[in-house]
Amino acid sequence: MKPPLSQPEQHAQANADQPLRIAYVITSLGTGGAEAMLYKLVDRLDRRRFSPSVISLTTQGDYGPRLQQIGVPVQAIGMRSGLPDPLSFLRLSRALAAAKPALVHTWMYHADLLGGLATRLVHAGPVVWGLHHSDLSREHNKRSTLAVVRLCARLSPTLPARILSCSERARQIHVAAHYAAHKFAVIPNGFELDRFGPSDDARASVREELGLPLATPLVGHIGRLNPQKNHGGLLQAWSAVHRARPDVHFLLAGTGVEQANAAFWRLVADARLTECCHALGRRDDVPRLMASLDVLASSSHGEAFPNVLGEAMACAVPCVVTDVGDCAEVVGDTGRVVAAGDMQALAAQLLEILQLSPAQRTALGARARERVAAHYEIGDVVRRHEQFYWETAGLR
Repeated sequence: MKPPLSQPEQHAQANADQPLRIAYVITSLGTGGAEAMLYKLVDRLDRRRFSPSVISLTTQGDYGPRLQQIGVPVQAIGMRSGLPDPLSFLRLSRALAAAKPALVHTWMYHADLLGGLATRLVHAGPVVWGLHHSDLSREHNKRSTLAVVRLCARLSPTLPARILSCSERARQIHVAAHYAAHKFAVIPNGFELDRFGPSDDARASVREELGLPLATPLVGHIGRLNPQKNHGGLLQAWSAVHRARPDVHFLLAGTGVEQANAAFWRLVADARLTECCHALGRRDDVPRLMASLDVLASSSHGEAFPNVLGEAMACAVPCVVTDVGDCAEVVGDTGRVVAAGDMQALAAQLLEILQLSPAQRTALGARARERVAAHYEIGDVVRRHEQFYWETAGLR
């Protein structure tokens, strides 16, 4: 006598010719690396085999309308910050029940917890938790976030079917925090080589926009204003670079990173960089800005797998990064890695790359782009996700 079919196997048998319905539950759809990766993944899923929908716990943000433009249903639950109210959780449960997914993939801690519980409540299908963070220190996280992490760790042996991390370091850190080790898989973020690439036109046009001579060395940082990004430390490192190389200018872009933000601009003034620091705020031309740089700096206290590294490397821009998350693995021998928090070392390594000859820097950047093509190309990363989904849903 054959054993009874599992729920995923029953779904496969009944829906052999139907695409696999996947509901993505994410904390927000604002500007951020996890949100950007979700959009890239959903945009490239094979729609003959997969039918995605997205539920945001909060608002539609920046990515909600973009997802709808590519034909992906999006629903915003409207939860406010703080403890979720029962009505919001009920709306989430109803949204999942209506979506009838064969698989639920949650992104980030609050979505992992609430999405996992709601999925269990309505029997929507197996849940995959998504981890996109590697710093669990008390110094750089809210107490409420760490409380959610501890609760997720306790539930991890039973609530999710699998746990998908975008970085190996993040996997190790969460296993050390008592997440169920046997449930983990790692798939890195992916990058669009056709969208991010070297460009002489970008180098020239950005310098013209900033009122700089074409030969001006330009160091950049792309990222929203957030304690994890360590903008204060970054500016101190850049101040040291400026003292050694007064010809160097510095480009910043990201939500909140602008002169109109008085608190941020005070940091720039304290670092004595007001005459050479260009804070552009949120921009929609990141590929152009990235391709204009001579070197990218990442000063973060904690990252799992920052998208900006892959984007800069795809543009053939060398990177100097702190050793957080998988940054060292991503950069490899195509850039420089310093200890987290060591801004003196960050400055020294930036100067070292700036002192390379143009030919040496071009060769280093070319190796960076080749590394992205070999390990982090978006098409390959999406295919790995697709295979993971089939396996997790019990389909072959």
